[in-house]
Amino acid sequence: MTLRQITARSLAEQGARASRIVPAALAAAGLVALVGWSFASSRAWLLLAVALAGPVLAVALYRRSVRGAIEATRLALTDQLTGLGNYRRFLERLEREVDTAASSGRPLALCLLDIDHFKRVNDRFGHPAGDRALTEVAACLRHGGEAFRLGGDEFALLIEGRDEPAALGIAESVLRRIASASYSHGDPVTASAGVVVFPGHGVERSALVRAADSALYRAKGDGRNRACAHRPELTWDPVRLTNEAGSAGTLAQAAAALAGAIRARGIEDGQGAATGDLAARVARRMGLPPEHVDMIGFAATLSDVGKLALPDELLKKPGPLTDAERRALERHPLIGSEILDSLGADAVATWVRHHHERWDGAGYPGRLAGDRIPIGARILFVADAFEAMTSDQAWRSGLAREEALDELERCAGTQFDPDVVAALVVEVRTPARPVLPVAVGA
Repeated sequence: MTLRQITARSLAEQGARASRIVPAALAAAGLVALVGWSFASSRAWLLLAVALAGPVLAVALYRRSVRGAIEATRLALTDQLTGLGNYRRFLERLEREVDTAASSGRPLALCLLDIDHFKRVNDRFGHPAGDRALTEVAACLRHGGEAFRLGGDEFALLIEGRDEPAALGIAESVLRRIASASYSHGDPVTASAGVVVFPGHGVERSALVRAADSALYRAKGDGRNRACAHRPELTWDPVRLTNEAGSAGTLAQAAAALAGAIRARGIEDGQGAATGDLAARVARRMGLPPEHVDMIGFAATLSDVGKLALPDELLKKPGPLTDAERRALERHPLIGSEILDSLGADAVATWVRHHHERWDGAGYPGRLAGDRIPIGARILFVADAFEAMTSDQAWRSGLAREEALDELERCAGTQFDPDVVAALVVEVRTPARPVLPVAVGA
């Protein structure tokens, strides 16, 4: 075999190997070598062809790596179950669209949606059926605006250039589409929605999600399967979050009975009322709407309701817990949320479910981290920790107030939400306003 034949074969083999790595590189490198060999047999051209093959291959590999990075970014911003944008994508798009709305004056509507009684689908038909229902609901959202799945059964829509009546109409249309769709498990599905428009109603950009969330809770309290627009002048009564079959006082009566049972079992050690008062004060200081303040105080008295299902020997064990005992104890938020969900207290149930999640994601039961933890749960966690540290226990005396505050600040950013800790510290250190006596005859 001649040198020319050996060289040609070598170039062809290199080109074939490159084609398996990057087709574009093979085409370019092979073309340079073969065309060059056809028109010149000089060693200079051969050297030029071989020299060019490396840079061309490098360019192709770089293009491939860029495409891979783009695809990885796309996957990182996409909910794998539904194909919608995920929570991270939602936050990025919301910030960008709010900037655009603020500079142009063109309205932006945020719509938060939540499937009604989704837990019943999972309980009755299983989680695979629940996952299919989520994808089927997601399909109903694609024509209402830019859609996102925030987690669980929570979704969001960003609707550009529409004022409140138009945005509310789109939300209602989406809800009708969800209610009329066919689902693989055979039962109908409905959802509730809350809508807020920016700029409008004096809602600051940082409070948009809270405002839409507040409207969503009101939609659920008004009977579900409906959309409500944000109304800052309206307050929320916790008693209204009851199931459709019950009376307005059903939830309050049931909650009072459960709170009494908690006290009778000695589960809360008398801290429930104090934790509720402190949690409500912190929520108010953080600027949460009145309905959230009321609900958070209400939730604090019921945060340990799931412990009613646990045996006394576990709850009152003096020594360290075994791994099995700890796992059993860590189920109490799930049990509590199921009890409250059965009463129709959706928001309270969610906060109770997640009130042991840590800011760094090392908590339980969902391993949620940062802003993924509902704000009510974050406040409950910090308030409960403060009250627990400052209360006397059977095995130790309570810490002094300043010692407990120092411990909260030390754990801010790992165990606790730093903003909630900061608000609680200010609230605890702020002297209460004195009650002035009323003069006789005034």
